[in-house]
Amino acid sequence: MTSGKFTSIQVGAEKKNATIVDYLAIARITHSTKHIFILPGIMLAYLLRGRYVGFHFAEVLLGLVTAVCIASANYVINEWFDQGSDQYHPTKSQRAGVRTKLHGHIVMAEWLALLVIGLSCAYLSSLTMLLVGCVFAVQGVFYNIPPLRTKDVAFLDVISESINNPLRLMIGWAMVDARTLPPSSIILAYWLGGAFLMAAKRLSEYREIVASHGKDLLVRYRTSFKGYSEVSLTLSCFAYALLSTFFLAVFLIKYRVEYILLMPLIILLFTQYLGLAMRPDSSAQNPEKLFRERRLMLTMILVAAVFVLATFVEIPVLAGLAQQRFINLQ
Repeated sequence: MTSGKFTSIQVGAEKKNATIVDYLAIARITHSTKHIFILPGIMLAYLLRGRYVGFHFAEVLLGLVTAVCIASANYVINEWFDQGSDQYHPTKSQRAGVRTKLHGHIVMAEWLALLVIGLSCAYLSSLTMLLVGCVFAVQGVFYNIPPLRTKDVAFLDVISESINNPLRLMIGWAMVDARTLPPSSIILAYWLGGAFLMAAKRLSEYREIVASHGKDLLVRYRTSFKGYSEVSLTLSCFAYALLSTFFLAVFLIKYRVEYILLMPLIILLFTQYLGLAMRPDSSAQNPEKLFRERRLMLTMILVAAVFVLATFVEIPVLAGLAQQRFINLQ
């Protein structure tokens, strides 16, 4: 037995056989809220490529099934390969992979079934969707399965996992225009923004578990924490946020200068999220529960409102920001 929140978890205790409900649970369908990151891809494709494309409900449906099934396939192997380490985490110790005895052949069959469904839908959608879906699936293999298992290497774990963010962006874009890809500036902004979110999650876990149980238990839960400290995680959050806003500003000024009005609110979002990560029992550890954070949701609503305003309202005075101008003192 361990102390604190772990008093009900007995490491190495005999487990009951998993039920159908448990096998469904490891697919984590409830985490589908993360696919909200697909929406900006759809919106940007319409704004930037709208005159070349039309709306097709079937493409949107196929894209959503692709994203949900491949993400769930990645979660299935994640739970299988992490069941030994998740027992040392305050909340993940309650997952089906820890509480029950999973059978490897059933887990692999579930993983393959989800991949087949997801990639089949991607194939029916477009070649672009299929390529993005394949990268999404391969990322899950590199991230979770030994001896690759990038999640065990400090900093590489964040960079490799956060690639899912731009992949979701590209899935949304491909729903609308499968002949092109989003601009590289927004792909990098999305990737580094995702890295910020992942690093903030690591920071929250680090602060909470080290404070209550010590770093030894934290490293048992995730090997990559051996290479982290609270300072290095905080600094990495700062770096990822700066890089993300830099590439985002490049994109905004290049494609529609009015969008630069979004930057103060986006910086506020980064600030609020970092503050959230430093709170005890933070929602940053469970991003699917972020909708409960009212201030964060309010800021996101303001971002959406300003985005709509900047899309349809021309503000000529902002055009000077994209031009070379000097202040003449004589």
